[in-house]
Amino acid sequence: MKPLLRPLRTDIQETRQTMLLIKCPYCDEERPELEFRNAGEAHLVRSSSIVEQSDDDFAAFLYFRQNPKGLQFERWRHIHGCGRFFNAVRDSVSDKFLTVYKAGEPRPNVEQFVVQPAAPVEPGEEPQAKPARGAKKAEV
Repeated sequence: MKPLLRPLRTDIQETRQTMLLIKCPYCDEERPELEFRNAGEAHLVRSSSIVEQSDDDFAAFLYFRQNPKGLQFERWRHIHGCGRFFNAVRDSVSDKFLTVYKAGEPRPNVEQFVVQPAAPVEPGEEPQAKPARGAKKAEV
């Protein structure tokens, strides 16, 4: 009797190619998202005098988050690796990680990640071409 041959599982290969990879700043390698857990918003500062806070203020600190569309500063944990917490800048629209940095390090400058939109072109005008690298500006 001839053994049955099963077709190759292309769905597994496709999954591996589309899996989100996150770089752990402590292990210094990219690993699949399944090894990490989101721990919420980063850079939250707890009040030094919690006893003096009202219940509403403490509830707002504990439960309410900004959750903006676009860049978010998040805290992550490499749960199936080194187990350490780190911070990341993630675009919530594209789900792309722009940078990761160790816990305790200062928040990176957001302006370096923001893409400036091109100036609008009037109807009938052609967009100006950028000069080639190394080209000198023409004198008028």
